[in-house]
Amino acid sequence: MLTGSSRMDAERAFSAANRARRRALFVCRLRSRLRRVCGGLPVFDTLAVADAGPRGVREIPLDAISGTVEPSRAREFDWDFRPTSPMRRRWQRIWLAEHTGAVLPPIAVVPVGDGYAVRDGHHRVSVARARGALTIDAVIDAI
Repeated sequence: MLTGSSRMDAERAFSAANRARRRALFVCRLRSRLRRVCGGLPVFDTLAVADAGPRGVREIPLDAISGTVEPSRAREFDWDFRPTSPMRRRWQRIWLAEHTGAVLPPIAVVPVGDGYAVRDGHHRVSVARARGALTIDAVIDAI
């Protein structure tokens, strides 16, 4: 529910996404005694990249994005692209931009198996998922 204050709405949206990440991690750890199963975003090796045909900008389903090729980003988000606390400012800026109708640049992804891994645009994916979007514009790359 929106309050009318964009900054307050962005804060509430981030808090909800961060709380959902912590709750999902807690439930995962309860269900699985293997802590390494629960945690950050899956990192795909550049050797796992598949051929997705023609490159260029396309609209892809957010559910098809399953990981990253950037190991440094794996700790900043969980397996469902929910943000950690240090990501608050940048996440909120992107949420505000999307909320005000700003056109954001497409994310960059590489094909991996039946889906995609993010090269650039982790925060945009996280915000889009938090806002309930089903698709996102993406540049399909090869590494």
